[in-house]
Amino acid sequence: MKNTIVFALSSSVGLAEDICKELGLELGKCEVKHFADGEILVELGESVRGKHVYFVQSTNKPVNSNLMEILIGIDACKRASAASITAIIPYFGYARQDRKAKPRQPITSKLVASLLERAGADRVVTVDLHATQIQGFFDIPADDITANGLIADYFKHQEGLGEIVVVSPDHGGAVRARNLANALGAPIAIIDKRRPKPNVAEAMNLIGDVDGKTAIIIDDMVDTAGTLTAGIKMLKDKGAKAVYASCSHGILSGPAIDRLKAAKLTGFVCTNTIDQTENQKNYPEMTVLSMAPLLAGLIHAVEENSSLSEVLAHAFDD
Repeated sequence: MKNTIVFALSSSVGLAEDICKELGLELGKCEVKHFADGEILVELGESVRGKHVYFVQSTNKPVNSNLMEILIGIDACKRASAASITAIIPYFGYARQDRKAKPRQPITSKLVASLLERAGADRVVTVDLHATQIQGFFDIPADDITANGLIADYFKHQEGLGEIVVVSPDHGGAVRARNLANALGAPIAIIDKRRPKPNVAEAMNLIGDVDGKTAIIIDDMVDTAGTLTAGIKMLKDKGAKAVYASCSHGILSGPAIDRLKAAKLTGFVCTNTIDQTENQKNYPEMTVLSMAPLLAGLIHAVEENSSLSEVLAHAFDD
């Protein structure tokens, strides 16, 4: 992989370093500068002419700044004659704006897809998009890999869980819950809820049985943890003996950490698609799983023109 370079931008330095360790590569030299007025400059510290470039950058908070960094980095590589440019965006910001839910609303995830293409990206890689159909917003190859196997592998190695039921926090996540349940050999339950406004959810009913069982909630993201808190309370009221919560993206905005602590979860599991260094200081009980082996396997498969599905399918073989 002598023609492969992996660059890290501001939001995903730790993850990019871990990916490079898996691949046996040195992290590419790159400097990101923010001027006093907020203007951003991305300077490449080594030649990319004829190279296969990978940028690792989640577009979490500050969303717009992180988005501009990867757009500017892609532009820099394009103008420096890189052979190909892949944007690895583990957490894809604006994914929740994937449709017009009301009249006169934007479809911002399509706008972001267009910006990445126009900047010069040849391929985009994401992890557990909020809506998988966002892949169709791209006219370039777009791979959306899932952290479900990673989360399933974690729970398979936990002792004393007893009888498990996998819980979807809403109807929209039923397929995700079913996939995890199949991996764990468990039934599923679904929380029927309504959302009166963004970041506010009210749990209404439970479809399924959790009485006396260990409930594992699975979601793509946890933002303010309002939805999660309501779901945890319902599961405990319905007799769950223990409640775990898991997600791909721990956004954990505002009161999220305090809410998770107050909920007295048996365990909270997320991945490092978003850096959790600061959150772990305030909530050391959380478990953070690394996406580096999966993303490194993806890069290797792309570089070797081998099957990506085989790499992902056998990533957790014992």
